[in-house]
Amino acid sequence: MNLAVFSTKPYDREYLTLAQPSSSSSESRPHTLTFHDFALSPQTAPLAAGADAVCVFVNDVLSSPVLHALHSQGVRAILLRCAGYNNVDLDTAEKLGFFVANVPSYSPEAVAEFAVALVQTLNRRTHRAYNRVREGNFTLDGLMGRTLAGKTVGVVGTGKIGLAFAKVMSQGFGCRVLAYDPFPGEAFRAYGEYVALDRLLAESDVVSLHCPLTEATRHIVNGETLGMMKKGAMLVNTSRGGLVNTESVIAALKSKHLGGLALDVYEAEGALFYQDHSAEIIQDDELMRLMTFPNVLVCGHQAFFTEEALTEIAECTLRNLDDFCSRLPCKNSLVKQGHVLVRQKSLPVRI
Repeated sequence: MNLAVFSTKPYDREYLTLAQPSSSSSESRPHTLTFHDFALSPQTAPLAAGADAVCVFVNDVLSSPVLHALHSQGVRAILLRCAGYNNVDLDTAEKLGFFVANVPSYSPEAVAEFAVALVQTLNRRTHRAYNRVREGNFTLDGLMGRTLAGKTVGVVGTGKIGLAFAKVMSQGFGCRVLAYDPFPGEAFRAYGEYVALDRLLAESDVVSLHCPLTEATRHIVNGETLGMMKKGAMLVNTSRGGLVNTESVIAALKSKHLGGLALDVYEAEGALFYQDHSAEIIQDDELMRLMTFPNVLVCGHQAFFTEEALTEIAECTLRNLDDFCSRLPCKNSLVKQGHVLVRQKSLPVRI
């Protein structure tokens, strides 16, 4: 198969190449991979000509026009090397008969551990302490944190990542853990209690988001839900940027109702993340405003970024492609035989 890989970084090239079977393998032959360092978009879709399948990431655009362009060029499979697929028009993909598959789970502990790191960094101000000490400043003023043991942590979404996060906060830090999920899972009950979203927001000292982005969850964090949060609480988002209304969190930070914010994702990240803009004037005023707050951390969508996760992403992506080639049932299919197989469970935006 000829596979066109978009939004390629050096690590994508490395891990996808390593995941390929050797040319001497008796079981299967390696696919032909063409790497593009730019994103898939209406402008770049023609460059997929000659490919049987495309491999895309979180900020590639697979709108209806792009899908039609790909289909007209003979592309028949779309492989997402990520879990989220809110950037894919599944209805159009269904109508055109595309094979679409994602990587639903890749080292959920990697993302959960990063969320914990954000909580601790924001809480104990270690990022500020690091910069002070490098300048010879060893004062402690302004670095006061809170002991996490005994505090209440709210987890919105208890899939594999949310579950891993809850386990660390409960068993590792000794926190009381509350969770909200319209589809409760028994596994979480070993670490905490399911409650309504309004109660979770009102009682939690830390709220961490671990749910997919759907039309129902878009801006689940908004002016109304922020107002329900305990004054001084911390909000962490390592899921999808669109879960948080940026304008609303800026207002909550300015009023000092929100005690801290840690983001590994941002709702307008598509034009910025995974690129070096250090020599440019960034035109996103809301992001720049967020960066001025001393109690805000913004990272560049790196929670997944571990050796283990990249290995699983590459291997699962190529397994999905092998299923397509062999016309075998693919457990990670999102669209198959003219029907949308998987729709992420959605959370209501408001209570």
